[in-house]
Amino acid sequence: MNPESSSGADRGTDHGTDRAAPVRLLLVDDHPLVREGVRSRLQGEARYLVVGEAGNAEEAMVMLIATQPQVVLLDVGLKGHNGIQLAQTMLERAPDLRVLMYSMYDNPEYVQRALQAGARGYVLKDAPAGEIVAAIDAVAAGGTFLSPGVSKRMFRSQQPRPILSPRESEILSALGRGESSKQIAKALDLSVRTVETHRQNIKRKLELEGQAELIRYAVEHARGLHRDLS
Repeated sequence: MNPESSSGADRGTDHGTDRAAPVRLLLVDDHPLVREGVRSRLQGEARYLVVGEAGNAEEAMVMLIATQPQVVLLDVGLKGHNGIQLAQTMLERAPDLRVLMYSMYDNPEYVQRALQAGARGYVLKDAPAGEIVAAIDAVAAGGTFLSPGVSKRMFRSQQPRPILSPRESEILSALGRGESSKQIAKALDLSVRTVETHRQNIKRKLELEGQAELIRYAVEHARGLHRDLS
């Protein structure tokens, strides 16, 4: 918890010029190094003033009252607390607050829940520094912002799912369970080369880039299938 003092000129309009007061920003993330990185990046932006930091939900609520920020950059994955639920709680306490979610996860379900909770934007932690500043700019101005990678996944998730063959669906489900091509080949009495060919076809149909994205989609598909059957 680290409220930062500011001069009178920082807190209001500089009466000697037409310069508006900087936007008051609260950083909420359980990793001090992440907060330090964001704060360092914003120090060169005169239009922003980091008025406080918090590493958990309890500190965030204290800082919300103590510093009265206009914008909060809020981590989705806080330890011991759901950042999206915290966003909703903060907005109930301060309805005019503008919340920008900050996350490693581009899962469309997380994004939808964040927006439903009242967040104005969702930016990825691995985004370029300029993108993070652009996201804060948009939210501070009363607009919305989604990282391009998030927008792409949101759009894809809303499209009709391509039709996979029964064999491709079997292999996708097996990948979601963590099975290797060799294990799948043995279980389905196929050659490893055939399984690899199916994997390539699945990637092409689903427009997935690389093996990592295929595995991630397979895991999410398996979770969705489990929810549908439960």
